[in-house]
Amino acid sequence: MDIFVAILIAFILSFIAVSAVNPIAVKVGLVDVPNARKRHSGNVPLVGGIAIFFAVIFEIVFYVDSGWQVDLYLLASTLVVTIGALDDRYDLKVSYRLLAQTLAALIMIIGAGLYIDDLGDLLGFGIVELGYGGVLFTIVAVMGGINAFNMVDGIDGLVGCLSLVSFSSLAFLLALVDSYWLFLPVFFMGAILAYLMFNLGWPSKKAKKIFMGDAGSMLIGFTVVWLLVVGTQEEEVAFHSVTALWIIAVPLMDMAAIMCRRMLKGESPFKPDRNHLHHIFIRAGFTSRQALLVITLTASLLAMFGVAMQLLEVKEWVSLSLFLSVFALYCWQLQYIWRAVSRIRRLLSRTGVQGAR
Repeated sequence: MDIFVAILIAFILSFIAVSAVNPIAVKVGLVDVPNARKRHSGNVPLVGGIAIFFAVIFEIVFYVDSGWQVDLYLLASTLVVTIGALDDRYDLKVSYRLLAQTLAALIMIIGAGLYIDDLGDLLGFGIVELGYGGVLFTIVAVMGGINAFNMVDGIDGLVGCLSLVSFSSLAFLLALVDSYWLFLPVFFMGAILAYLMFNLGWPSKKAKKIFMGDAGSMLIGFTVVWLLVVGTQEEEVAFHSVTALWIIAVPLMDMAAIMCRRMLKGESPFKPDRNHLHHIFIRAGFTSRQALLVITLTASLLAMFGVAMQLLEVKEWVSLSLFLSVFALYCWQLQYIWRAVSRIRRLLSRTGVQGAR
């Protein structure tokens, strides 16, 4: 597979899909309306995720010699996108979303036979086998991955850029072992790039603005977890389980930290608020583009660090210890976040990095 050609085809298909789906979304009310928590201007179509989904499906159908596992991926992802689109339109109960996510996970586990059987040599005492517990662990991992990317979708371009970090890391590692599944992150990379043109208004602001929507962020989260399981559990192991944590470090840490804070307050861990990392940057005076730049660069550095440790064959327990140290530092730093973001803001001002809100 010519990766650059595959990315280009996915880009074109996604671009076309946005133009086709946009007017339909407006007619059926699939738009994001501003409120106290969503402060954008005007009603914005929630078609980014649907367009990405269509682009990836069409490219798989026409360019991939698919098998039963791919067919089951398409079935599970269709379920995820459908429930996400319904949530975008009708604001479904959390229980409905979690039920759909569980069903998608079961399709992956029971149908495709993909689940987390072991966690590798995380503790330095040998392989950590999960046995039958791997089924439950995989369901939790699927739900965690989906909600991590869903929760981080708070400012223009963020979920798209963070998913590009994850998909590019996965594509690189899967390519090293010549994995059959390489096509999936490559297709998503091309489709997401087209979405970002509309979402960020770059290179031209004439493109009508769209949002990813829950359909898109949930699809991305599910696909990333699917590929993480493929990369760590298939016969041809592409990377260690602990490397998966580095690949999704920022969405994972942001979700874990904010859920813990909510539960400590006696609130639902799924209660929406404006306390995510990107919200903190905005309240500190950053523009949305500056926040996007800083968070994406951080995610890129963490992912590259994890991949580098994989390539250098650093012991898994060492990698895990470093990841937990970074997470602990992240949680500690949140207590003094205003000092940190003020320093970063001064640095950006000195380097002349600017952006529109």
